[in-house]
Amino acid sequence: METDMQYQVKPFKEFIADFKTDLAKLFAERNSNSKEIIQRNFSPEMLKSIMDHKPLSVAIPTEFGGRGLHVKECLGLLEAASYESISLTLIFGINFALYLEPLAKYGHHVDKAPIYNRFLTEGKMGGLMISEPLYGSDALSMQTSHVKDGDNFKIQGTKHWQGLTGMADFWLVASRAQTSSGDLGRDISLFHVDISKENQNISVEEYYNNYGLYPIPYGKNKIDVLAPEQNMLVPETTGIKMLMDTLHRSRMQFPGMAMGFLKRATEEATKYCNERLVRGNSLFQFDKVNHQVAQLQNACTICSAMCYRSALTSGYKEDLALFGVEANTIKASVTDLMQSAAQTLTQVQGGNGYKLENLGARAIMDSRPFQIFEGPNEMLFSQISEGFTKAMARKKNTNLNDYLSEHDLCLQSAPLFKEDLNINVERSIPQRKHVVLGRVIAKVIIANYVIDLGNQGYASGLISNCLSALKSEVKTLISAFNASEQIQPVQDPGADSSWFDLV
Repeated sequence: METDMQYQVKPFKEFIADFKTDLAKLFAERNSNSKEIIQRNFSPEMLKSIMDHKPLSVAIPTEFGGRGLHVKECLGLLEAASYESISLTLIFGINFALYLEPLAKYGHHVDKAPIYNRFLTEGKMGGLMISEPLYGSDALSMQTSHVKDGDNFKIQGTKHWQGLTGMADFWLVASRAQTSSGDLGRDISLFHVDISKENQNISVEEYYNNYGLYPIPYGKNKIDVLAPEQNMLVPETTGIKMLMDTLHRSRMQFPGMAMGFLKRATEEATKYCNERLVRGNSLFQFDKVNHQVAQLQNACTICSAMCYRSALTSGYKEDLALFGVEANTIKASVTDLMQSAAQTLTQVQGGNGYKLENLGARAIMDSRPFQIFEGPNEMLFSQISEGFTKAMARKKNTNLNDYLSEHDLCLQSAPLFKEDLNINVERSIPQRKHVVLGRVIAKVIIANYVIDLGNQGYASGLISNCLSALKSEVKTLISAFNASEQIQPVQDPGADSSWFDLV
């Protein structure tokens, strides 16, 4: 196997510094050209310059020439990419969490050496196919099926909204076994597919005109392949748990994709507010501006705490199948922070924020899908709440403060919210309240992460500000949770709903 070994022996700090330097040059040039900003895909020359650094090596085992799948390095590379481009960091995130890591962990019989070699020497990419046109987040109802065909499995179905559609060379395809009666089994399997192989090509039926994340192709894929038996990934228990382990690990890496962007947004907002003068003074003379910049700093602190937590707990050999609460908390919360930061930066910069070459307005659209894919945030927050209320009911404990005070994820932070959390929660509450309660619980868990980060020596002023902000946000959410109004849509407003006719 021939690989360029230079990057392997380079210390990570030197490796990432070189990568950041080149990215800054490449994106400065790209962002100075409005036509390039909105073009589909990165240019081949730009993509080659990026991939020449072997960025995907951080998610390849050392025995195959990679840097070893260390979570800290994976998050660090995602952070470096997201400082320059949300699209680029998502490309890397897809490759890391949805292809390279599950392949390393579960691809026991797959011939990995030539695959990894093509990643390292040819800049190839991989992704995961789960979503289907009629089922979306309901992955357990997917209709893509497989049947045994000699020494192969015949896999057929339709997948859509896969990032890197038509761009990736390797895919993990999720499927359900078809029984002799034609029914589909309940469990899920993952098959490795190399589109360069005979009978393994996946045809793209349609490319979507996605608004935002322009460099990433999305579309509808027709699956009709023959995959060798050894291409089936081998779960440790069930396929569903393998899939949950994979998705939870992916969600735990979202802070890496958010970190660089949040830093960049904070830096640009601070710089603009210092330089923009109103009546001879900077924008920082306004209390609201100070509050907005502090919110951006708090987002960076929270994201840093999540990165720290993820680096300690989400190694690819760990079983994250039961990490639903943390994975949902991290993914939903940090992607909300991304969207909020984009809105804040655009608002602070005024009219300048709407120039195409500026980060904020582009980031509003680029960060928005992060709140939807891998589970819409409202659904994830609802799942957090439902899990906790079920557990509280089993323990016959309806007091939220009492329960969270004894929960492993909230032991340090629950006392900060004692007064606000002193409410009784019934098992049966409307879904909209589950979403609000899930946000409350997530913020208490996040506060615990922030305290952990502070205990390691992170800037005390930032920790203090962040915890104060979280307390205020929980107070607001509890008020919303306690509100009894339940507004339903009027089914047929009729002719009386026209203001024009009343004048």
